[in-house]
Amino acid sequence: MPAVFLNDRSLLLVSGAEAQSFLQNLITTDITSLGADEARPGALLTPQGKILFDFMIWQDGDGYMIETDAGQRDGLLKRLTMYKLRAAVTLATSTEEGVTVSWSEDAEGSRGVRDSQGVRDSQGVRDSRFAKAGVTLIRRPGKHGDGKEALYDALRISYGIVTSGSDFALQDAFPHDVLMDFNGGLSFRKGCYVGQEVVSRMQHRGTARRRVVTVSAATTLPETGTEITAGGKPVGALGSVEGGSGLAIVRIDRAGAAMAAGTPLLAGETPVSLVLPAWSGLVFPTSGDEASA
Repeated sequence: MPAVFLNDRSLLLVSGAEAQSFLQNLITTDITSLGADEARPGALLTPQGKILFDFMIWQDGDGYMIETDAGQRDGLLKRLTMYKLRAAVTLATSTEEGVTVSWSEDAEGSRGVRDSQGVRDSQGVRDSRFAKAGVTLIRRPGKHGDGKEALYDALRISYGIVTSGSDFALQDAFPHDVLMDFNGGLSFRKGCYVGQEVVSRMQHRGTARRRVVTVSAATTLPETGTEITAGGKPVGALGSVEGGSGLAIVRIDRAGAAMAAGTPLLAGETPVSLVLPAWSGLVFPTSGDEASA
């Protein structure tokens, strides 16, 4: 079971008598149904429905742990503090630095990391994004592994799991763009939260056109940010890249039409193929209709 330390991740603690209601009314995730050992993705949106901050969230004692990119932590803390007002909530940074991820592609250890004596580590939580793809990946605060981050990035890429910064820019993507409507990070039933009206309208009207795809090439892919085109017209841009594999967020209506017509897809000058993550159930449309399972 590989174990990789991600030193670019930081942690916030949200606790207090009103912690659940405070977060439930702000973020995209339905935390009332969050399992005791489950980490789900989530976001705090702009009023226009775009991702302002993205993170993982799980239960921590009588409160919640939020794991986010180290560069986002202070901004997220400031924004949450702005919304706090007089709520019975305590916001604090964690003393733990970084997060260790370990994984297995079978059912072994699916309830948490186990030490050499087989005792479950209660600090380990299952990442629901990978669980959707059939992979058991555990997130655990602090440094508990020395594997290279490229191993984790290769795993993310193979299953279509994106991260902000590498794969999309904050304030530029809707939750649908990064598959939050399929990975447990976006609720359409829990009621109002910041940006909820916009994402609900996208869901009900079926207007989501940009989606995450895995990208593959027979040679090494060009660098992150390289434009993907079909017939000279832009389709999307490369995100994370590891050798001949990568991620991108593309207009799947344009990509689907190009593939149906036999028009080559290029990342820069490199021929590529695009695949939607199998766990999403999405398919490329060949007309203006929304993709569906």
